[in-house]
Amino acid sequence: MLPPTQIFSAASSLFTPVQKESFRPASKKEASITGFLQDFAVGGVSGAVAKTCTAPIERVKLLIQTQDANPKIISGEVKRYSGITDCFVRVYQEQGLGAFWRGNLTNVIRYFPTQAFNFAFKDSIKRLFPKANPKTEFWTYFAINMASGGLAGAGSLCVVYPLDYARTRLASDVGSGKAQFNGLVDCLVKTAKGPGGFMGLYNGFGVSVIGIIPYRGVYFGLFDTAKEKNPFKNDHGVMGVFSKFAIAQCVAITAGYASYPFDTVRRRLQMQSEKPKDQWLYKGTMDCFTKILANEGLGAMFKGAGANAIRTIGSALVLVLYDEIKHALAM
Repeated sequence: MLPPTQIFSAASSLFTPVQKESFRPASKKEASITGFLQDFAVGGVSGAVAKTCTAPIERVKLLIQTQDANPKIISGEVKRYSGITDCFVRVYQEQGLGAFWRGNLTNVIRYFPTQAFNFAFKDSIKRLFPKANPKTEFWTYFAINMASGGLAGAGSLCVVYPLDYARTRLASDVGSGKAQFNGLVDCLVKTAKGPGGFMGLYNGFGVSVIGIIPYRGVYFGLFDTAKEKNPFKNDHGVMGVFSKFAIAQCVAITAGYASYPFDTVRRRLQMQSEKPKDQWLYKGTMDCFTKILANEGLGAMFKGAGANAIRTIGSALVLVLYDEIKHALAM
């Protein structure tokens, strides 16, 4: 029979590897994947909630912004909208209350991956840059936030642009007659089968990338920088949430106006995607810019910007929700 010391030694050697394996800490790669998936889910939920709340304002903004490229309005079949109030009243009278959420499901489907990829890419890209102290290296810190936000926006746009196109077309239906498209799938299929083929779904993509970089750069860069200066940044009570929302609202409005002319051109180009090229109002990005400025003036670049400023409440809400949900998950 073996001595008790040898039996104890043998037993210890058997159990030691199991203990080490059971308590193995997550590798950096696993932690990184977990962080990315968490950012993806939190960003998506935040965006979906905010978009549903602000859908009526966004619908009105799109109708005013795209009316000069809408065939029914150009032909005189449907009267032009004279402003935000007129648009709200007529949509309700002609299409009913539910029409304010027309295209919202598509928007949520689009916005969930858009916002999720934006947040996930932003935090992942930011990790590639050297860390900067916001107190002692403010401008380096600000530049890193701007760059990571802009690159995240451009990256996510490549993935979700066809859904953004469908959202524009579904929300731009005017009048009380039959809608041009029956839904998301019908819109995507009809456009892809049209003269432009699959690439018709990416009409306006170039100017979108140009516009998304300043928009997302300002949107994420300014917010991440400004929130570090917030004296209530560690307060998750009413004062902390209110101060974050105030910062986010200012950031969202600034970002919206910085990129709005690019957004106007993008929407105008999207309005003609399913048509043969000889029926296009605009031959391309520069032609669209030139014709809008020449025929309608600089102010036309900002049509619907008033409604967009109100709509930014949703964009601000996304930023605050994202921060608060991440804080709750970390508790």
